[in-house]
Amino acid sequence: MTRIACPPHRSGSLLRVRHVSIWAENGRQILDDVSFSLKRGEILGIVGESGAGKSTLGLACLGHVREGLRIVSGEVWFDGLDLLSVSENELRALRAGRMAYVAQHAAASFNPALRLGRQTIDRGVVHGLMDETTGLRQAEAEYAALKLPDPDVLLNRYPHQLSGGQLQRAMTAMAMICGPDLIVFDEPTSALDVATQEEVLSAIAERLRQSGAAALFISHDLSVVARMAQRILVLHRGRIVEAGEARQILRAPRHPYTQALVRSDEHVPVPKLPAEPVLEVRDVTAGYENGPDVVRNVAFRLEKGRTLALVGESGSGKSTLARVICGLLPPRSGQVLLEGRALPPRLDKRDKSLRQKIQLVHQAADLSLNPAHRVGDILARPLKLFFRLSKPALTERIQALLKDVELADIPLNRPVRTLSGGQKQRLAIARALAAEPVVMICDEITSALDAITRRDVVSLLKRLQEQHDLTVLFITHDLEMVRLIADEVAVMEKGRIAELRHAASVLLNPKSEAAKRLLKASRPMTDSGVGFVAERIQQG
Repeated sequence: MTRIACPPHRSGSLLRVRHVSIWAENGRQILDDVSFSLKRGEILGIVGESGAGKSTLGLACLGHVREGLRIVSGEVWFDGLDLLSVSENELRALRAGRMAYVAQHAAASFNPALRLGRQTIDRGVVHGLMDETTGLRQAEAEYAALKLPDPDVLLNRYPHQLSGGQLQRAMTAMAMICGPDLIVFDEPTSALDVATQEEVLSAIAERLRQSGAAALFISHDLSVVARMAQRILVLHRGRIVEAGEARQILRAPRHPYTQALVRSDEHVPVPKLPAEPVLEVRDVTAGYENGPDVVRNVAFRLEKGRTLALVGESGSGKSTLARVICGLLPPRSGQVLLEGRALPPRLDKRDKSLRQKIQLVHQAADLSLNPAHRVGDILARPLKLFFRLSKPALTERIQALLKDVELADIPLNRPVRTLSGGQKQRLAIARALAAEPVVMICDEITSALDAITRRDVVSLLKRLQEQHDLTVLFITHDLEMVRLIADEVAVMEKGRIAELRHAASVLLNPKSEAAKRLLKASRPMTDSGVGFVAERIQQG
């Protein structure tokens, strides 16, 4: 891939981050003593694996931390302003004009019920930075600068009428229209195919060169970051392990983790240092009673904090494999290892500590939760089983779990049968989380939910994974959910794994016929934007 020329520096630091540490409410450190500066007009790349803290850092540079996280120390200065001490009104004013954010999934960031022109100029009009007529002229100019065809036509279209690459450039235009000094690009091309990615990166680089804006460019793909940025920060487990000029890092990386990134294939989106797997399945074959084999010689490794999506058509053996891992179905041959230790094949032969470490969230919460029980009782049971808590501590932990899954307003004495489908699934996740597992197996947990609730539940699961350092086996036939959550994908067909690669590689270039069929089935929703329509209308 060719390197894109970057805008010239202007003198002076626009952004200074000093010794920032961010922790989750459960005590897990997300960022650890991070410091760097960004000059005016400079593009700084931030690269690292999923969960390294890249997005958390990018948002902190805009004065924001996600719910459940807090800045425990450090400073963030933007053009002489301390972002951690200014008022919300001052932050809002800064974000209106001088700061901007470009998200990973453009389709999920637009309101499908509104035309693109209105959405592109909305921020500037609402904050009094432009009137509607001037804004539309500026929006047309921004679309043209980003090499979008027929800008006047596109401004009158709805989001679902544009391709993914066009939407990503439209989102960049929305960020650029108020003339920001700083833009945070958070994985802006990771959901795009290679050819479209090239077009979008070139357009963004050219527009940044014209505007002179400074940018943080966040990605898990070192090859993408290196062609955009003058300098690169490498994040690993919340710490900066290496920082320097892009050319130097590419040619002579010093840290072993950076060396692993540079050595890795450019098509592998999330390279990692070799690590011992948390969960390992070795050549497992399984079936029911005297019937045929349902799972045949399946093997995979799952590292800590990662998500493996196990996908396949109905009857491919996904749920059977989950039952084997949980000890509900002994395999006919093969082994399951947890943290390097071979698990007894039957659940009743596993001690309490082993049962605690692997938790299963079932497909149908209506069947896995007793409808006559109350919310508090559902969560109290695993807490009493695995932990010795006083009554006040038990109540406090139950309330914390409900808050974790965004059910804080649900009374503890409320019967389960009165909850909605989405609330029941959140409660089922909270019950699994109560055991403080190492591995969480989610077996088609979104299949019975509507499109809005599906995406909400997956977003919740991603947040919980980051906060609690969970390793997740996500079983599904829905590739839309895979796009949102998975690091790797294992495609099952007739009981065997037909394909096991990084998620982006499978989604962009499937090798197996099973993956091609699943992808073909999912594309009508993806290409037309139907999967986002109901959700975005509700968000309004």
